[in-house]
Amino acid sequence: MSGAASALRDTATRLDATDPLRHTRDLYLPSPGLVAYLDGNSLGRPLRATAERIADLVAGAWGTRLIRSWDEQWMDLPLRLGDRIGEVCLGAAPGQTVVGDSTTVMLYKLLRAAVAAAGPQRPEIVLDTENFPTDRYVAEGIAAETGAELVWLEPDPAKGVTPDLVAGALTGRTGVVLLSHVAYKSAWIADLPEITRLAHEAGALVLWDLCHSVGVVPSDLDAHAVDLAVGCTYKFLGGGPGAPAFGYVAAHHQERLRQPIQGWMGHAEPFVMGPGYAPGAGMRGFISGTPPVLGMVGIEDTVDLIESVGLDAVRDKAARLGRFVIESVDGLLGDHGVRVVSPLDDELRGGHVTLAHPRFREVYRVLWDRDVVPDFREPDGIRLGLSPLSTSYGEVAEALVMVDEVLRAG
Repeated sequence: MSGAASALRDTATRLDATDPLRHTRDLYLPSPGLVAYLDGNSLGRPLRATAERIADLVAGAWGTRLIRSWDEQWMDLPLRLGDRIGEVCLGAAPGQTVVGDSTTVMLYKLLRAAVAAAGPQRPEIVLDTENFPTDRYVAEGIAAETGAELVWLEPDPAKGVTPDLVAGALTGRTGVVLLSHVAYKSAWIADLPEITRLAHEAGALVLWDLCHSVGVVPSDLDAHAVDLAVGCTYKFLGGGPGAPAFGYVAAHHQERLRQPIQGWMGHAEPFVMGPGYAPGAGMRGFISGTPPVLGMVGIEDTVDLIESVGLDAVRDKAARLGRFVIESVDGLLGDHGVRVVSPLDDELRGGHVTLAHPRFREVYRVLWDRDVVPDFREPDGIRLGLSPLSTSYGEVAEALVMVDEVLRAG
């Protein structure tokens, strides 16, 4: 073992021993044989409490109460759980957040509603070429459907969208600005308050994608007068594979925005089952179909955990984990030519760090075979997801040492 690897492991041991959130790692189900799991920003690990809650749901609310559980608890679950996410993770007052649908469907609903509200005098959607594919694809589909015009920003891929870049694209024709709060590749944190202010100054609405920030980076939607937001729950919120998305609509927009997927569960009187559609009041009107109860059951445990330790503490550990990775690259991986392609400034970086090297596509496959699980992002990036509640410095160190060993082995 090299001296650099030994020093890195020693540092990780010291940091784990003094980590204020070290106790939360024991709340997660163990993964026997796993050396390091660094893909929690794609799929979070399950809490022990979530496994128990799912079993209780099957045996109790579903198995015993059966259809009665809709009246007793499930009908209001999208709104109640939405309020919990809003309160703990989004800085949103009650009555503005709802859970349901996939991220793609929720994004379509809110973006389509925003385009309609902006009207034909403001046909432009401002978005960026580095955003997650779903956001770009949904916008392209809406443009084809409505005649909206796409205005593309081209940020530095290793960084992200800046206020200056957005300001240069805003005109009197801008209807909606669609951006991600944290970039899915680089982890760049966009200046949500300033970009929102600039868009409003230009008379446009803003729709923020919070998939890579919710539960790890505060967004304070109400305080910053955000119009609309969407996000997923299977990353830092621990909802599990296929867990539904959430949508946020500021209270003052709810009367004038009309989402396009008119399903029975969003009706003002769903059980009347009348001949025509009348949207429910508030966020009820942004629900479409039957809530995915099984996919929602695990979210609340993680939201409760975030509330118990404080979102600021989660954010602080995410920054410290990222700093640990960045400082380790020079000492351990610099001789290999490994590059950090995420922001070096802790204030500008979300909950992951992306490293790049020409051989990382093959290295990534070897890591998975050896039970070290990061993510790969084109063209040559290994993305280390640093979920603060479940990730130790020790497993991050083991992953970096493994990268060094694989590169040395050729």
